[in-house]
Amino acid sequence: MGLLVVDEAARVSDDLYQAIRPMLAVSQGRIVLLSTPFGKRGLFHHEWTEGGPSWSRIMIPAEQVPRISPRWLAEERSKIGDWWYRQEYGCEFVDTQDQVFGYEHVQAAISDDVEPLFAA
Repeated sequence: MGLLVVDEAARVSDDLYQAIRPMLAVSQGRIVLLSTPFGKRGLFHHEWTEGGPSWSRIMIPAEQVPRISPRWLAEERSKIGDWWYRQEYGCEFVDTQDQVFGYEHVQAAISDDVEPLFAA
């Protein structure tokens, strides 16, 4: 297999992603992740934000697509709400609605300078 395309990658579990990567071991083929964001979590968010230079990233918000009218987008925003709209049409990674602490707060709390309480 020379090409592995993962559609709706933000909805694919991390376990499944880890299980399919070896399919490219022999061919050393490419993985293409297609998706809109679904929170600041999971494999799609990780590869987008921390995947390194081996990934090409292309983002095209709906406002830049000439075939989608501004009127349609305004109606969609009013029907599905800002949180969904920002992800599905704006290509934004936003905090999930059920989390207690924001992603940036959690990341700021992580430090290599503090020893773990328990051995790994």
